[in-house]
Amino acid sequence: MDKQKLLVIAGPTASGKSSLAVQLAKRWNGEVISADSMQVYRRMDIGTAKVTPEEMEGVPHHLIDVLEPQEEWNVALFQEQASAAIRDIASRGRLPILCGGTGFYLHALLYDTQFDEEPGQKEIRKALEARLQEEGPEQLHQELKAIDPRSAEAIHPHNAKRVIRALEYYQLHGTPISAHNQEQKKKVSPFDLCYLALSMDRQKLYDRIDLRVDQMVAQGLVQEVRSLTEEGLSAGMTAMQGLGYKEILPYLNGACTLEEAVRILKRDTRHFAKRQLTWLRAEKDVRWIDAGQGPEELLRQAEAQIRQVYGK
Repeated sequence: MDKQKLLVIAGPTASGKSSLAVQLAKRWNGEVISADSMQVYRRMDIGTAKVTPEEMEGVPHHLIDVLEPQEEWNVALFQEQASAAIRDIASRGRLPILCGGTGFYLHALLYDTQFDEEPGQKEIRKALEARLQEEGPEQLHQELKAIDPRSAEAIHPHNAKRVIRALEYYQLHGTPISAHNQEQKKKVSPFDLCYLALSMDRQKLYDRIDLRVDQMVAQGLVQEVRSLTEEGLSAGMTAMQGLGYKEILPYLNGACTLEEAVRILKRDTRHFAKRQLTWLRAEKDVRWIDAGQGPEELLRQAEAQIRQVYGK
């Protein structure tokens, strides 16, 4: 039986993934599935740089605006719903195009990572979550650094969910989750993959990130975060862990100036982009294309790669 074709557009934040995915969908009879861990949430538009209806240009998009910000979203749910979207798109004779920069989500779907609950896992997680509340995220991240430096390097100290998952894995198995992830990377994908990743000159990327953050603030990022807090969302919730939200909360709470919050957001977004690139460089099926030469050249490079894989 032939494998299902799946086109993947990955890359760091602000590299032009969403726009490229729309153009490719129009030319290759495709529909886009978001592989972004935050764009699933309604009313979280500015901070997530969510593709607008105008930017979609009539191309159907999946897994965008499907949850309330109070609802839980995780890699296992993404895997399940993205798989269903792929089947739906393919059943209508169209090409599924997975687009996003959340490397953990991409890998889980592309290589069919299993997330079955293990005996004792729930109890360990609850104990770690209690410690998170008492000791704060930095303490748990320091602990992770001692037992699994590779994971600590890849996971932001404030990404509490992934820090807890890594500590949980170590307590269950006595081995680092980074070693487990390396083993997982040897798996063969169940899809007929064309896995494209966007790169560009580091300084150019950082300049684009800084500009994007300034645009977000001008578009009303602070008011967006304020509105969410008025709905009852707080720092500990999954939706508020996202870039653009956790950095603005201290300003709203009077702990720093807006200028300082924006500086931290730019810095954290640059660090995030660096981690995204590090993750993608470790993926085995990636085909790199240069996003720094403008949208037309990017589209040309992408189509050349697609023709190499799918032969048309």
